[in-house]
Amino acid sequence: MASKIIRRDVLVGAVTSVAALAISGGNVSSAEPKTHDVVIKSFKFDPMHITVKVDDTIRWTNEDLAPHTATATEGGWDTGEIAKGDDRSVVVSEGMDTNYFCAFHPHMKGTIELT
Repeated sequence: MASKIIRRDVLVGAVTSVAALAISGGNVSSAEPKTHDVVIKSFKFDPMHITVKVDDTIRWTNEDLAPHTATATEGGWDTGEIAKGDDRSVVVSEGMDTNYFCAFHPHMKGTIELT
């Protein structure tokens, strides 16, 4: 009798899993990539630390009069110059450099945490 209960439970679990995959369109990961905004103001990145996932986008918007960059400390990526009122984006990739600074103002620093 106990083996019939286990088989039935396994069958119910399998059917439930198939139904869940069908409802989600077969996509196991339901999290869509997100865009994370960092504002550059008063010669600071705000927020200075962000938590992101691979395939998310980070967008830096410059609200200062001076131009800025967001440049990986190890040189792996760079937004290039961001003029006042402009923005630049980087798509998060596996193993990307997670510390960055402004090439024009090296005291400006930020960090990215990959989860």
